[in-house]
Amino acid sequence: MPTVTPSSDSPVLLYDGDCGFCAGSVQFILAREPVDRRSALRFAPLQGAFGTAVRAKFPVLNGLDSVIWYDPSQTPAVRVKSEAALASLAHLGGVWRVLATAGRLMPRAVRDVVYDAIAKRRLELAAPACLLPDTETRARFLP
Repeated sequence: MPTVTPSSDSPVLLYDGDCGFCAGSVQFILAREPVDRRSALRFAPLQGAFGTAVRAKFPVLNGLDSVIWYDPSQTPAVRVKSEAALASLAHLGGVWRVLATAGRLMPRAVRDVVYDAIAKRRLELAAPACLLPDTETRARFLP
């Protein structure tokens, strides 16, 4: 199997591939993305080769229970917890970008407490789900 390196021109949302709530969150994004933004975001499970490579490149991520927004064109290149969730909303544009901007008015420490409370119960909040994207969407998922 070829080595996967965490390089990409577009941001990548890394999510827990074993979590139904996380799969639902990816489906939420896919369903609301404007057509002109669809090529601007890719997806990868944390347990996959790309997710493993990103965690190896950023050791601070090891042991962290969080969705990760990876964007090598920005500093910092990785965002976690509420910052990753808000970056996902901002990507959608429109009212979602407004909500993300409003969310950033709340102190990050408070946002992350809320994020952690949801993350702790995420396996109870949704049944296991499998992402079954169409062929065009499947091309946006990294191994």
